[in-house]
Amino acid sequence: MHMGFIFFSDIDECKASNSCSIGVCVNSPGDYSCQCPKGYKNDGKNPKSCIKDNRSKTILLLIISLGVSTGLLILLGAISWLYCGLQRRKFIKLKEKYFKENGGLLLEQHLASQGGSMETTRIFTEEALEKATNNYHESTVLGEGGYGTVYKGILADNKVVAIKKSKIGASTQKEQFVNEMIVLSQINHRNVVRLLGCCLETPVPLLVYEFVTNGTLFAHIHNIRDKRSSLPWDLRMKIATETSGALAYLHSSTSMPIIHRDVKTTNILLDENYTAKVSDFGASKLIPVDQTQLTTLVQGTLGYLDPEYFLSNQLTEKSDVYSFGVVLAELLTSRVALCFDRPEAERNLANFFVCSVEEDRLNQILDDDIVNDGNIETLKNVAILAKRCLRLQGEERPTMKEVALELEGMRIMAKHPWGKADCPEETEHLLGSGKSDAYRVDDTAADCGHPSGTSSGYVSMQIQMLTSYGDGR
Repeated sequence: MHMGFIFFSDIDECKASNSCSIGVCVNSPGDYSCQCPKGYKNDGKNPKSCIKDNRSKTILLLIISLGVSTGLLILLGAISWLYCGLQRRKFIKLKEKYFKENGGLLLEQHLASQGGSMETTRIFTEEALEKATNNYHESTVLGEGGYGTVYKGILADNKVVAIKKSKIGASTQKEQFVNEMIVLSQINHRNVVRLLGCCLETPVPLLVYEFVTNGTLFAHIHNIRDKRSSLPWDLRMKIATETSGALAYLHSSTSMPIIHRDVKTTNILLDENYTAKVSDFGASKLIPVDQTQLTTLVQGTLGYLDPEYFLSNQLTEKSDVYSFGVVLAELLTSRVALCFDRPEAERNLANFFVCSVEEDRLNQILDDDIVNDGNIETLKNVAILAKRCLRLQGEERPTMKEVALELEGMRIMAKHPWGKADCPEETEHLLGSGKSDAYRVDDTAADCGHPSGTSSGYVSMQIQMLTSYGDGR
Protein backbone atom coordinates (compact mmCIF):
# COMPACT_ATOMS: atom_id res chain seq x y z
CA MET A 1 0.00 0.00 0.00
CA HIS A 2 1.40 3.21 -0.95
CA MET A 3 0.87 6.33 1.21
CA GLY A 4 0.24 9.61 -0.55
CA PHE A 5 1.52 13.01 0.48
CA ILE A 6 -0.37 16.20 -0.07
CA PHE A 7 1.76 19.35 -0.43
CA PHE A 8 0.33 22.82 0.25
CA SER A 9 1.94 25.88 -1.32
CA ASP A 10 1.97 29.26 0.55
CA ILE A 11 0.45 32.21 -1.21
CA ASP A 12 2.36 35.47 -0.74
CA GLU A 13 -0.40 37.87 0.22
CA CYS A 14 2.07 40.76 0.18
CA LYS A 15 2.19 40.47 -3.58
CA ALA A 16 -1.45 41.21 -3.72
CA SER A 17 -2.13 44.82 -4.23
CA ASN A 18 -3.17 46.98 -1.28
CA SER A 19 -2.38 44.32 1.30
CA CYS A 20 -1.18 47.10 3.64
CA SER A 21 -2.43 50.52 2.86
CA ILE A 22 0.08 51.97 5.35
CA GLY A 23 3.41 50.45 6.25
CA VAL A 24 5.38 47.45 4.92
CA CYS A 25 3.71 44.11 4.33
CA VAL A 26 5.38 41.14 6.04
CA ASN A 27 4.39 37.73 4.74
CA SER A 28 4.00 34.74 6.99
CA PRO A 29 2.82 31.18 6.29
CA GLY A 30 -0.80 31.37 5.60
CA ASP A 31 -1.01 35.01 6.68
CA TYR A 32 0.61 38.45 6.65
CA SER A 33 0.96 41.54 8.83
CA CYS A 34 1.76 45.15 8.37
CA GLN A 35 4.86 46.77 9.76
CA CYS A 36 3.77 50.32 10.54
CA PRO A 37 5.95 53.33 9.79
CA LYS A 38 7.08 55.81 12.41
CA GLY A 39 4.18 57.66 13.95
CA TYR A 40 1.86 54.74 13.41
CA LYS A 41 1.09 51.54 15.30
CA ASN A 42 -0.81 48.32 14.70
CA ASP A 43 -4.33 48.25 15.82
CA GLY A 44 -4.35 46.02 18.86
CA LYS A 45 -7.16 43.90 17.41
CA ASN A 46 -6.02 43.94 13.82
CA PRO A 47 -2.27 43.56 12.99
CA LYS A 48 -3.00 44.07 9.32
CA SER A 49 -3.86 47.74 9.71
CA CYS A 50 -1.98 50.74 11.01
CA ILE A 51 -3.37 53.60 12.93
CA LYS A 52 -1.71 56.84 14.07
CA ASP A 53 0.37 56.51 17.27
CA ASN A 54 -0.53 59.59 19.38
CA ARG A 55 1.63 58.55 22.33
CA SER A 56 4.84 59.86 20.89
CA LYS A 57 3.18 63.11 20.04
CA THR A 58 1.79 63.36 23.54
CA ILE A 59 5.19 62.63 25.03
CA LEU A 60 6.74 65.15 22.70
CA LEU A 61 4.17 67.75 23.62
CA LEU A 62 4.66 66.93 27.28
CA ILE A 63 8.40 67.34 26.98
CA ILE A 64 7.94 70.61 25.15
CA SER A 65 5.39 71.80 27.70
CA LEU A 66 7.65 70.91 30.60
CA GLY A 67 10.52 72.71 28.96
CA VAL A 68 8.44 75.78 28.26
CA SER A 69 6.92 75.73 31.77
CA THR A 70 10.29 75.36 33.41
CA GLY A 71 11.62 78.18 31.31
CA LEU A 72 8.65 80.37 32.18
CA LEU A 73 9.01 79.60 35.88
CA ILE A 74 12.66 80.49 35.77
CA LEU A 75 11.84 83.66 33.86
CA LEU A 76 9.02 84.58 36.25
CA GLY A 77 11.27 83.86 39.22
CA ALA A 78 13.95 86.09 37.78
CA ILE A 79 11.41 88.83 37.03
CA SER A 80 9.92 88.52 40.53
CA TRP A 81 13.35 88.65 42.13
CA LEU A 82 14.23 91.67 40.04
CA TYR A 83 10.89 93.32 40.81
CA CYS A 84 11.22 92.66 44.53
CA GLY A 85 14.75 94.00 44.43
CA LEU A 86 13.61 97.13 42.63
CA GLN A 87 10.67 97.55 45.01
CA ARG A 88 12.93 97.06 48.01
CA ARG A 89 15.33 99.60 46.63
CA LYS A 90 12.45 101.94 45.87
CA PHE A 91 11.07 101.42 49.40
CA ILE A 92 14.48 102.15 50.93
CA LYS A 93 14.81 105.28 48.81
CA LEU A 94 11.29 106.34 49.78
CA LYS A 95 12.11 105.86 53.45
CA GLU A 96 15.29 107.90 52.96
CA LYS A 97 13.22 110.58 51.21
CA TYR A 98 10.71 110.68 54.08
CA PHE A 99 13.55 110.72 56.59
CA LYS A 100 15.07 113.78 54.91
CA GLU A 101 11.72 115.51 54.43
CA ASN A 102 10.80 114.90 58.06
CA GLY A 103 14.01 116.50 59.23
CA GLY A 104 15.97 113.39 60.11
CA LEU A 105 19.25 114.81 58.79
CA LEU A 106 18.70 118.05 60.66
CA LEU A 107 17.97 116.08 63.80
CA GLU A 108 21.08 113.93 63.38
CA GLN A 109 23.25 117.00 62.82
CA HIS A 110 21.83 118.75 65.88
CA LEU A 111 22.19 115.74 68.15
CA ALA A 112 25.73 115.20 66.89
CA SER A 113 26.60 118.83 67.64
CA GLN A 114 25.18 118.38 71.14
CA GLY A 115 27.12 115.16 71.66
CA GLY A 116 23.98 113.03 71.45
CA SER A 117 22.91 110.27 69.12
CA MET A 118 19.70 108.99 67.61
CA GLU A 119 20.64 105.62 69.07
CA THR A 120 19.49 106.96 72.43
CA THR A 121 16.01 107.42 70.99
CA ARG A 122 13.99 104.34 70.14
CA ILE A 123 13.13 104.05 66.46
CA PHE A 124 9.67 102.61 65.90
CA THR A 125 8.50 101.00 62.66
CA GLU A 126 5.46 102.26 60.83
CA GLU A 127 3.84 98.82 61.08
CA ALA A 128 4.30 98.69 64.87
CA LEU A 129 2.61 102.06 65.39
CA GLU A 130 -0.24 101.22 63.00
CA LYS A 131 -0.88 98.03 64.93
CA ALA A 132 -0.65 99.88 68.25
CA THR A 133 -3.40 102.32 67.21
CA ASN A 134 -5.57 99.90 65.21
CA ASN A 135 -4.49 101.74 62.06
CA TYR A 136 -5.08 105.11 63.75
CA HIS A 137 -8.73 104.38 64.46
CA GLU A 138 -10.75 107.38 65.56
CA SER A 139 -11.57 105.63 68.85
CA THR A 140 -7.88 105.97 69.83
CA VAL A 141 -7.74 109.76 69.36
CA LEU A 142 -6.71 111.53 72.57
CA GLY A 143 -6.67 115.05 71.19
CA GLU A 144 -6.00 117.21 68.18
CA GLY A 145 -4.09 120.46 67.96
CA GLY A 146 -2.40 122.79 65.52
CA TYR A 147 0.61 120.51 65.09
CA GLY A 148 -1.12 117.16 64.70
CA THR A 149 -3.28 114.47 66.24
CA VAL A 150 -2.42 112.46 69.35
CA TYR A 151 -3.46 108.79 69.53
CA LYS A 152 -3.44 106.30 72.36
CA GLY A 153 -1.44 103.23 71.41
CA ILE A 154 -0.67 99.84 72.94
CA LEU A 155 2.67 98.41 71.84
CA ALA A 156 3.47 94.73 71.38
CA ASP A 157 4.87 94.58 74.94
CA ASN A 158 1.52 96.01 76.24
CA LYS A 159 3.13 99.35 77.07
CA VAL A 160 0.62 102.20 76.68
CA VAL A 161 1.96 105.23 74.82
CA ALA A 162 0.77 108.45 73.22
CA ILE A 163 1.55 108.75 69.50
CA LYS A 164 1.62 112.19 67.91
CA LYS A 165 1.06 112.24 64.17
CA SER A 166 1.60 115.32 62.01
CA LYS A 167 -1.02 116.32 59.48
CA ILE A 168 -0.30 115.29 55.89
CA GLY A 169 1.06 117.99 53.62
CA ALA A 170 1.92 120.49 56.34
CA SER A 171 5.65 121.11 56.00
CA THR A 172 5.63 123.66 58.82
CA GLN A 173 4.17 121.03 61.13
CA LYS A 174 6.98 118.64 60.20
CA GLU A 175 9.42 121.38 61.19
CA GLN A 176 7.59 121.70 64.50
CA PHE A 177 7.94 117.96 65.07
CA VAL A 178 11.68 118.03 64.46
CA ASN A 179 11.95 121.06 66.70
CA GLU A 180 10.07 119.19 69.41
CA MET A 181 12.46 116.24 69.19
CA ILE A 182 15.46 118.55 69.35
CA VAL A 183 14.07 120.38 72.38
CA LEU A 184 13.03 117.23 74.24
CA SER A 185 16.49 115.75 73.66
CA GLN A 186 17.78 118.48 76.00
CA ILE A 187 15.25 117.84 78.79
CA ASN A 188 15.26 115.44 81.72
CA HIS A 189 12.69 116.53 84.28
CA ARG A 190 9.97 114.64 86.12
CA ASN A 191 7.40 117.34 85.29
CA VAL A 192 8.05 117.30 81.53
CA VAL A 193 6.40 114.62 79.41
CA ARG A 194 9.01 112.09 78.28
CA LEU A 195 9.72 111.36 74.61
CA LEU A 196 10.16 107.61 74.09
CA GLY A 197 11.00 107.51 70.38
CA CYS A 198 10.03 108.43 66.86
CA CYS A 199 9.33 107.20 63.35
CA LEU A 200 10.55 109.54 60.62
CA GLU A 201 10.56 107.12 57.67
CA THR A 202 6.85 107.67 56.97
CA PRO A 203 4.88 110.24 54.91
CA VAL A 204 4.40 112.24 58.13
CA PRO A 205 6.62 112.15 61.23
CA LEU A 206 5.45 110.26 64.31
CA LEU A 207 6.55 110.95 67.88
CA VAL A 208 5.98 108.48 70.70
CA TYR A 209 5.58 109.74 74.29
CA GLU A 210 4.90 108.31 77.68
CA PHE A 211 1.14 108.02 78.20
CA VAL A 212 -0.14 110.42 80.85
CA THR A 213 -3.33 108.90 82.19
CA ASN A 214 -5.38 111.73 83.68
CA GLY A 215 -5.88 114.10 80.76
CA THR A 216 -5.21 117.83 80.60
CA LEU A 217 -5.41 120.45 83.30
CA PHE A 218 -7.90 122.31 81.12
CA ALA A 219 -10.31 119.36 81.19
CA HIS A 220 -10.18 119.20 84.98
CA ILE A 221 -10.62 122.92 85.57
CA HIS A 222 -13.42 123.43 83.08
CA ASN A 223 -15.40 120.21 83.53
CA ILE A 224 -18.90 121.65 83.17
CA ARG A 225 -20.74 118.31 83.04
CA ASP A 226 -19.54 117.14 86.45
CA LYS A 227 -18.71 120.06 88.69
CA ARG A 228 -17.90 117.69 91.56
CA SER A 229 -14.77 116.61 89.74
CA SER A 230 -13.39 120.19 89.85
CA LEU A 231 -9.90 120.18 91.34
CA PRO A 232 -9.62 121.31 94.97
CA TRP A 233 -7.27 124.17 95.74
CA ASP A 234 -4.49 122.08 97.27
CA LEU A 235 -4.21 120.05 94.03
CA ARG A 236 -4.33 123.21 91.94
CA MET A 237 -1.53 124.68 94.04
CA LYS A 238 0.50 121.48 93.65
CA ILE A 239 0.05 121.52 89.87
CA ALA A 240 0.94 125.21 89.62
CA THR A 241 4.09 124.68 91.69
CA GLU A 242 5.23 121.68 89.66
CA THR A 243 4.53 123.43 86.35
CA SER A 244 6.43 126.54 87.37
CA GLY A 245 9.32 124.35 88.50
CA ALA A 246 9.46 122.63 85.11
CA LEU A 247 9.40 125.97 83.28
CA ALA A 248 12.11 127.34 85.57
CA TYR A 249 14.20 124.28 84.72
CA LEU A 250 13.71 124.93 80.98
CA HIS A 251 14.77 128.55 81.35
CA SER A 252 17.70 128.07 83.70
CA SER A 253 19.05 124.53 83.93
CA THR A 254 19.27 123.03 80.44
CA SER A 255 22.43 123.16 78.31
CA MET A 256 20.72 125.85 76.25
CA PRO A 257 17.78 127.85 77.67
CA ILE A 258 14.42 126.74 76.28
CA ILE A 259 11.37 128.98 75.88
CA HIS A 260 8.22 126.86 75.66
CA ARG A 261 6.23 129.55 73.80
CA ASP A 262 2.84 127.84 74.20
CA VAL A 263 2.22 127.50 77.94
CA LYS A 264 -1.49 126.82 78.53
CA THR A 265 -3.71 124.48 80.51
CA THR A 266 -4.26 122.14 77.55
CA ASN A 267 -0.47 121.60 77.41
CA ILE A 268 -0.25 120.62 81.08
CA LEU A 269 -1.03 116.91 81.50
CA LEU A 270 -1.82 115.12 84.75
CA ASP A 271 -0.93 111.57 85.70
CA GLU A 272 -2.81 109.26 88.08
CA ASN A 273 -1.32 111.11 91.08
CA TYR A 274 -2.15 114.53 89.59
CA THR A 275 1.53 115.17 88.94
CA ALA A 276 1.92 117.88 86.31
CA LYS A 277 3.63 117.07 83.00
CA VAL A 278 4.39 119.97 80.66
CA SER A 279 3.89 118.87 77.05
CA ASP A 280 3.81 120.03 73.41
CA PHE A 281 7.18 121.59 72.61
CA GLY A 282 6.45 122.05 68.91
CA ALA A 283 6.68 125.83 69.15
CA SER A 284 9.54 125.93 71.66
CA LYS A 285 12.79 127.72 70.99
CA LEU A 286 16.36 127.09 72.10
CA ILE A 287 18.00 130.38 73.04
CA PRO A 288 21.79 130.69 72.65
CA VAL A 289 23.36 131.45 76.02
CA ASP A 290 24.80 134.73 74.74
CA GLN A 291 21.34 136.04 73.80
CA THR A 292 18.57 137.26 76.06
CA GLN A 293 15.93 137.54 73.36
CA LEU A 294 15.15 136.15 69.93
CA THR A 295 13.43 137.82 67.00
CA THR A 296 10.93 135.36 65.57
CA LEU A 297 7.50 135.08 64.02
CA VAL A 298 4.80 135.30 66.65
CA GLN A 299 3.47 131.92 67.71
CA GLY A 300 1.24 130.94 70.57
CA THR A 301 -2.39 130.75 71.62
CA LEU A 302 -4.68 133.76 71.87
CA GLY A 303 -5.57 134.46 75.46
CA TYR A 304 -2.15 133.25 76.63
CA LEU A 305 0.01 135.22 74.22
CA ASP A 306 2.39 137.78 75.70
CA PRO A 307 1.22 141.19 74.35
CA GLU A 308 4.78 142.56 74.34
CA TYR A 309 5.97 139.62 72.24
CA PHE A 310 2.93 140.02 69.98
CA LEU A 311 3.80 143.66 69.28
CA SER A 312 7.60 143.42 69.05
CA ASN A 313 8.31 139.87 67.80
CA GLN A 314 10.99 139.78 70.52
CA LEU A 315 10.72 136.43 72.28
CA THR A 316 12.12 136.23 75.82
CA GLU A 317 11.73 133.95 78.82
CA LYS A 318 9.29 136.49 80.23
CA SER A 319 6.83 135.50 77.48
CA ASP A 320 6.43 132.13 79.22
CA VAL A 321 6.00 133.97 82.51
CA TYR A 322 3.05 135.91 81.07
CA SER A 323 1.42 132.73 79.75
CA PHE A 324 1.90 131.05 83.11
CA GLY A 325 0.23 134.06 84.74
CA VAL A 326 -2.85 133.28 82.65
CA VAL A 327 -2.68 129.66 83.86
CA LEU A 328 -2.64 130.91 87.48
CA ALA A 329 -5.66 133.10 86.73
CA GLU A 330 -7.46 130.05 85.31
CA LEU A 331 -6.64 128.01 88.41
CA LEU A 332 -8.01 130.78 90.65
CA THR A 333 -11.18 131.56 88.70
CA SER A 334 -11.98 128.39 86.69
CA ARG A 335 -12.63 130.69 83.72
CA VAL A 336 -11.26 129.97 80.23
CA ALA A 337 -8.52 132.28 78.97
CA LEU A 338 -10.56 133.67 76.08
CA CYS A 339 -14.34 133.49 75.71
CA PHE A 340 -16.40 135.59 73.32
CA ASP A 341 -19.63 134.54 75.02
CA ARG A 342 -18.74 136.70 78.03
CA PRO A 343 -19.30 140.48 78.21
CA GLU A 344 -16.65 142.43 76.35
CA ALA A 345 -14.82 143.51 79.50
CA GLU A 346 -14.54 139.88 80.63
CA ARG A 347 -13.66 138.16 77.35
CA ASN A 348 -9.92 138.24 77.91
CA LEU A 349 -9.26 136.63 81.29
CA ALA A 350 -5.83 138.21 81.75
CA ASN A 351 -7.13 141.78 81.42
CA PHE A 352 -10.25 141.08 83.46
CA PHE A 353 -8.23 139.37 86.20
CA VAL A 354 -5.69 142.20 86.54
CA CYS A 355 -8.47 144.81 86.70
CA SER A 356 -10.34 142.80 89.32
CA VAL A 357 -7.24 142.48 91.53
CA GLU A 358 -6.39 146.19 91.16
CA GLU A 359 -9.98 147.17 92.02
CA ASP A 360 -10.03 144.81 95.02
CA ARG A 361 -12.74 142.61 93.45
CA LEU A 362 -10.81 139.34 93.65
CA ASN A 363 -13.46 137.70 95.83
CA GLN A 364 -16.00 138.25 93.02
CA ILE A 365 -14.07 136.27 90.44
CA LEU A 366 -12.57 133.44 92.52
CA ASP A 367 -14.08 129.99 91.96
CA ASP A 368 -16.36 129.50 94.98
CA ASP A 369 -15.62 125.76 95.01
CA ILE A 370 -11.99 126.30 95.96
CA VAL A 371 -12.41 129.03 98.59
CA ASN A 372 -12.48 128.27 102.31
CA ASP A 373 -11.46 130.03 105.52
CA GLY A 374 -8.14 128.22 105.60
CA ASN A 375 -6.82 129.21 102.19
CA ILE A 376 -8.08 132.72 101.53
CA GLU A 377 -4.68 134.29 102.27
CA THR A 378 -2.89 131.86 99.95
CA LEU A 379 -5.43 132.60 97.23
CA LYS A 380 -4.75 136.33 97.58
CA ASN A 381 -1.00 135.77 97.47
CA VAL A 382 -1.23 133.63 94.33
CA ALA A 383 -3.51 136.24 92.75
CA ILE A 384 -0.95 138.98 93.42
CA LEU A 385 1.79 136.78 91.97
CA ALA A 386 -0.36 136.13 88.87
CA LYS A 387 -0.90 139.88 88.50
CA ARG A 388 2.87 140.42 88.53
CA CYS A 389 3.30 137.75 85.86
CA LEU A 390 0.70 139.54 83.71
CA ARG A 391 2.43 142.92 83.68
CA LEU A 392 2.58 144.37 80.18
CA GLN A 393 6.30 145.17 80.40
CA GLY A 394 8.29 141.94 80.36
CA GLU A 395 11.15 143.40 82.41
CA GLU A 396 8.70 144.10 85.25
CA ARG A 397 7.64 140.45 85.48
CA PRO A 398 9.41 138.04 87.82
CA THR A 399 11.58 135.30 86.39
CA MET A 400 10.18 131.80 86.20
CA LYS A 401 12.59 130.70 88.92
CA GLU A 402 11.30 133.41 91.23
CA VAL A 403 7.72 132.36 90.49
CA ALA A 404 8.52 128.73 91.24
CA LEU A 405 10.24 129.63 94.52
CA GLU A 406 7.36 131.79 95.68
CA LEU A 407 4.76 129.16 94.90
CA GLU A 408 6.79 126.48 96.68
CA GLY A 409 7.13 128.80 99.66
CA MET A 410 3.38 129.42 99.73
CA ARG A 411 2.70 125.68 99.72
CA ILE A 412 5.08 125.08 102.61
CA MET A 413 3.69 127.94 104.66
CA ALA A 414 0.12 126.78 104.02
CA LYS A 415 0.98 123.31 105.37
CA HIS A 416 2.57 124.54 108.62
CA PRO A 417 0.78 126.39 111.44
CA TRP A 418 3.64 128.85 111.77
CA GLY A 419 3.02 129.82 108.18
CA LYS A 420 -0.36 131.25 109.20
CA ALA A 421 0.72 132.86 112.45
CA ASP A 422 -0.07 136.49 113.15
CA CYS A 423 3.58 137.62 113.33
CA PRO A 424 4.52 136.67 116.90
CA GLU A 425 7.58 138.55 118.05
CA GLU A 426 9.45 135.30 118.63
CA THR A 427 9.02 134.37 115.01
CA GLU A 428 10.20 137.78 113.86
CA HIS A 429 13.26 137.47 116.06
CA LEU A 430 14.09 134.00 114.74
CA LEU A 431 13.60 134.90 111.12
CA GLY A 432 15.31 138.27 111.27
CA SER A 433 14.17 141.61 109.91
CA GLY A 434 16.13 141.97 106.67
CA LYS A 435 14.25 142.56 103.42
CA SER A 436 14.98 141.68 99.82
CA ASP A 437 13.53 143.24 96.70
CA ALA A 438 14.41 140.15 94.69
CA TYR A 439 11.42 138.28 96.07
CA ARG A 440 9.06 141.23 96.61
CA VAL A 441 5.61 140.42 95.22
CA ASP A 442 3.90 143.77 95.31
CA ASP A 443 3.98 147.03 97.23
CA THR A 444 0.53 146.21 98.58
CA ALA A 445 1.53 142.74 99.74
CA ALA A 446 3.69 143.41 102.77
CA ASP A 447 1.26 142.43 105.52
CA CYS A 448 2.15 139.90 108.23
CA GLY A 449 2.22 136.22 107.26
CA HIS A 450 2.12 137.17 103.61
CA PRO A 451 4.50 135.01 101.58
CA SER A 452 4.79 137.81 99.11
CA GLY A 453 8.08 139.27 99.78
CA THR A 454 8.95 141.49 102.74
CA SER A 455 9.41 138.72 105.28
CA SER A 456 13.06 137.74 105.37
CA GLY A 457 11.98 134.36 106.75
CA TYR A 458 10.16 133.68 103.53
CA VAL A 459 13.15 134.90 101.55
CA SER A 460 15.46 132.61 103.51
CA MET A 461 13.18 129.70 102.78
CA GLN A 462 13.26 130.56 99.07
CA ILE A 463 17.04 130.78 99.03
CA GLN A 464 17.29 127.34 100.62
CA MET A 465 14.99 125.93 97.92
CA LEU A 466 16.91 127.59 95.10
CA THR A 467 18.94 124.51 94.22
CA SER A 468 15.82 122.34 93.79
CA TYR A 469 15.17 124.02 90.42
CA GLY A 470 18.71 123.62 89.18
CA ASP A 471 18.73 119.87 88.70
CA GLY A 472 15.15 118.94 87.77
CA ARG A 473 14.58 116.98 90.99
